Amino acid sequence: MNEHIKPDQCQVQEAIGILVGKWKPIILLHLMKEGTQRFSELKREIPEITQKMLTKQLRELEAEGIVDRKVYPEVPPKVEYSITEYGKELQPILEAMHKWGEKHARAKRERA
Repeated sequence: MNEHIKPDQCQVQEAIGILVGKWKPIILLHLMKEGTQRFSELKREIPEITQKMLTKQLRELEAEGIVDRKVYPEVPPKVEYSITEYGKELQPILEAMHKWGEKHARAKRERA
């Protein structure tokens, strides 16, 4: 680990706070892979998530500056979500976590 990081000043909790939860990483990966998506498209790609939870998670990601929400003035309203440039910085972190998760899942299977 970087010797310049002092445990009492560690900002890992700050980063994890943005990604914590079952759905945020999945939402982010869909937006990173597919690009701009409408709410209904995200809901279709993640059928296990409730509409209420998807709305909540998107709002939290938007409040953190990770996801951009664009509303078009038409009837019915058209709303699109996309990853911000700032949010794109999370891609290598999510990819590294995915690789580690795969490795850990294999290790758990081997121990069982």
